[in-house]
Amino acid sequence: MRLLLTQKARLRPLSILAAATLAVTTLAACGGDSGDSSNAGSATSGTVNWWGWTPTDTATANTYIAAFNKQYPNIKINYKLVNISDWVAALRPALASGKGPDVFDMQPGAYVTQFKSFAVDQTALAGQALGSDWKTKVAPIGISGLSADGKLTALSVGQVYAGTLWINADIFKKFNLRPPTTLSEWKQVCQVLKRNKVGCFVQGAAQEGFDQDTLQSIANSVQPGLWTKVSNGEARWTDPGIVRTLAIWKDLFDSGIMQPGAVGYQQYPDSNNDFLTGKYGMVMMGTWYTQYTTTKAMTAALSAAGVSGAKPFPILPVAFPDVAGAGNISEMYGDADFGLAISTKSKARAAAETFVKWMATSAEGQQVIADQLNDLPSLTSVTPNFDNVELVDPAIQKGPVRQLITKASAVTEPRQALLSADVQNGILAAATSVATGKASPQDAAKTLQQAAEAAGVTFK
Repeated sequence: MRLLLTQKARLRPLSILAAATLAVTTLAACGGDSGDSSNAGSATSGTVNWWGWTPTDTATANTYIAAFNKQYPNIKINYKLVNISDWVAALRPALASGKGPDVFDMQPGAYVTQFKSFAVDQTALAGQALGSDWKTKVAPIGISGLSADGKLTALSVGQVYAGTLWINADIFKKFNLRPPTTLSEWKQVCQVLKRNKVGCFVQGAAQEGFDQDTLQSIANSVQPGLWTKVSNGEARWTDPGIVRTLAIWKDLFDSGIMQPGAVGYQQYPDSNNDFLTGKYGMVMMGTWYTQYTTTKAMTAALSAAGVSGAKPFPILPVAFPDVAGAGNISEMYGDADFGLAISTKSKARAAAETFVKWMATSAEGQQVIADQLNDLPSLTSVTPNFDNVELVDPAIQKGPVRQLITKASAVTEPRQALLSADVQNGILAAATSVATGKASPQDAAKTLQQAAEAAGVTFK
């Protein structure tokens, strides 16, 4: 992940964004969408360089590659992990020069807009792999978010969905607590935990994507579907429901649900490490966090967080509380976690196509993806094989994990796909200004509407 993800745009002045957009346009003109495969090379041998911000640990990437090499031993895959904060700066010149990756990660939304000209259209590849009815065999959200201008820029490897809290089951059991279902219950849980010197809820409010997740969940509690409507221009960001969403967001800070200094926290590594080391009872994460229900991933995560010899503890997904008190279930939302794009300038295009097809469309590749419990597989026919998955505490985790996967598979509401980088930056500015008291919910909503209009969003 995850992103993953959601993996998000950073806050920067609109003037800088305009310059960045100009740079993208200039480079795009150099990229092209060459359909020339005369120098494609062999489909069963060669070296393929894959760049990605996810998988975030090379061990997971190596698991995928090792499984691929059992079937294609003569194709060497070199995985280069690039930090998400460095992604655009590293990838742009590499693709423009033709000396970059053969395969690169693609995420719905701003990245599709920025890098679509460097990506081969994979529509024909999908049909070749799955047949003329290929669209019926994969998750629809993995197609729409990775398509632009009639081009399928990448094949989705798997989806991630957000809108859930994750709780430390041991902490909740120790203090005889139940997951909160309303805002008042959430505040009560926090009071109990704080009395016992345990943090309640932790979030990296300095990162747009994770602020957006919480805001979208609040909005779905206020008025289901409103966030999607304002994202695609069917409603305005100044809608009373969005103003109320920002007001509830502010209440999370004022009431102490959010941890002190949240606006200075990064979700990764700060909030992630604080939750995994047992300092807090709850964290806002999506389906990508399911991987940490396994003994293997949780152990590795604890080690990465600097905990030596720590015993893995069970975590559980729970629904986002009805913070608006309107009786609405705050539904989940999601996108393709990442797709695999093929560079138009790749000198190993045939081998790259073999790798991408195996990862995104083969039953073998998708099963490996599913069993990592990081992404929900793109192929709808593939589900995790729990006989191959060792959960930390199967007795309490297996049911909720299965329910989460079943629920997520039916989600159609997008997460990132409808928002440009400019609007995402506007969301971060609105969230942080309201959280710190520098702007009222009403004023922040007006500023966000202005940012969306300046970014070219057309409102009905």
